[in-house]
Amino acid sequence: MTREKKLIRQIEDGDKGALGELIEMYYADILRYCSWHTSGAVYAEDATQETFLKAVRYLDTTGFKGEFRPFIYKIARNTCIDLARKRYQDDTNLEQLEQEPRYSEAGFEKTEDDVWLQQLISNLEPESQEILLLRFGQNLTIRETAQTMGLPLRTVQSKLRSLLKRLKTEFQQMDGKQKGGWKK
Repeated sequence: MTREKKLIRQIEDGDKGALGELIEMYYADILRYCSWHTSGAVYAEDATQETFLKAVRYLDTTGFKGEFRPFIYKIARNTCIDLARKRYQDDTNLEQLEQEPRYSEAGFEKTEDDVWLQQLISNLEPESQEILLLRFGQNLTIRETAQTMGLPLRTVQSKLRSLLKRLKTEFQQMDGKQKGGWKK
């Protein structure tokens, strides 16, 4: 039995310490994930807290079955979508919002290649961006990515394969244009 399954069992038995430990295991990852989907640190923190509140409520009311990691990412994804809809309905001035997530990996924008890749990814449809973010940005397995997005495993596999092939081709084309026609 995995550590998280033991913690969930302890939570179901009323152990509040196990709840804190489970939250600690995932808090930083979920905050980073929410940072990519929200327009500022405050919104990311709100989304993260709301994600864990929803997870705790669910754990309190039902006998949890399944894998916790894709479960918590699915809640985070839906929470970010809900918060974005709410902000849109509140008629927030989009020009005042931060354009890029506040969080970035160490050295993320150090190389020119990273900037090009980021531009290519930003031109993809939202579902494709989400698949790439979950798989490579959050290090979820393909199965966990499929569970999080509510898609069949084979669909995620084929979309991921297609996306990687497309990005590689576009990246090589962009690289050739930027360096005067020379390709590696």
